[in-house]
Amino acid sequence: MEVNQAKQEHLLALKVMRLTKPTLFTNIPVTCEDRDLPGDLFSRLMKEDPSTIKGAEALMLGEMLTLPQNFGNIFLGETFSSYISVHNDSSQVVKDILVKADLQTSSQRLNLSASNDAVTELKPESCIDDVIHHEVKEIGTHMYVFFSDMESMWNDTLFPIYLVCAVSYTTQAGEKLYFRKFFKFQVLKPLDVKTKFYNAESDLSSVTDEVFLEAQIQNITTSSIFMEKVSLEPSMMYNVAELNTVEDEGTSTFGKMSYLQPMDTRHYLYCLKPKPEFAEKAGIIKGVTVIGKLDIVWKTNLGEKGRLQTSQLQRMAPGYGDVRLSLEMIPDTVNLEEPFDITCKITNCSERTMDLVLEMCNTCSIHWCGVSGRQLGKVRPSASLALPLKLLSSVQGLQSISGLRLTDTFLKRTYEYDDIAQVCVVCPYMSRES
Repeated sequence: MEVNQAKQEHLLALKVMRLTKPTLFTNIPVTCEDRDLPGDLFSRLMKEDPSTIKGAEALMLGEMLTLPQNFGNIFLGETFSSYISVHNDSSQVVKDILVKADLQTSSQRLNLSASNDAVTELKPESCIDDVIHHEVKEIGTHMYVFFSDMESMWNDTLFPIYLVCAVSYTTQAGEKLYFRKFFKFQVLKPLDVKTKFYNAESDLSSVTDEVFLEAQIQNITTSSIFMEKVSLEPSMMYNVAELNTVEDEGTSTFGKMSYLQPMDTRHYLYCLKPKPEFAEKAGIIKGVTVIGKLDIVWKTNLGEKGRLQTSQLQRMAPGYGDVRLSLEMIPDTVNLEEPFDITCKITNCSERTMDLVLEMCNTCSIHWCGVSGRQLGKVRPSASLALPLKLLSSVQGLQSISGLRLTDTFLKRTYEYDDIAQVCVVCPYMSRES
């Protein structure tokens, strides 16, 4: 939308046109049967229409393109391109012409002019042309500003989210003049992005360092878009694996045609694992909340490219507590009333040294083998120790391993661990008889 100032006769004329790709021309075909009153009148008219496809006149889509009739809307992530032309409509030579393009958003002001130098002179019927580009990254109402080199005329409070257009020049009589035009447009959001984090759960540990990210992306425009790329750029502590392809075939889970129709939604899944140099530093991983950011690239119907990057995605830090106990090794199946071995890993997630004592408490189905109340020694911050243990089950079926207790003798704190993992207990005698 153009906002004009009070009219004044000027020697120069400024025109601003948005550069955008045309759209496919569509018409509404009107047909009837030959026995109807119009007969073949409609068919003959459609065949004579230059916008229809020869031999397929009844199709709404034609062979012609339509140029944009107005400034239109711009979507977040797209590149705004504009053609600026300053034409000398007078019969005299104009000197010291300066055209400057600035973009004012709600948070910043950007100079988009290709050159900040004034043109020495402009002869009658001559023009100055320029093309500006800007990747739109903020939602809201914006206004492009083309104005003279008088910085005092710019006031952030006057044009908080406007694009203003102005030109300064000098006449043959030495009079310095300038004029302005304002062009306002609306920036719309093309995609609705929602994310959700999941901490991995496995049979070997109650809490693991793996993090799963689910990204839900919805097309909220009125036309279909082609999803060229949706990737996750992890933070420096993580490696990422995309889970959006079929393993055996290597093809996308969304099929060969990666189109997203209006109001359609897709779900993308990613798995993040700590890098080896950080995996052993439990205290550091425990406090990590910044995971990374999504990078989304798409194209519209006629190939116009758009790109969005989210801000850094954050999650709630997992609650490991001061001491983390995880299982490094456990058999899938064990025999009833026969001892079996497991390997536990104890990690000090606190910022102090601990002196730990291990207690093993029997349950109704799980019986620990060995001495309870033994000293494990001192464990420094972020350090770990492997702990081999032996136990047996007196009840068959799927049994939960519980009953471990750690005590820090320095602070007299006790940490209990139940439902550490599950194991399948079978009766070997029953299997032999069967």
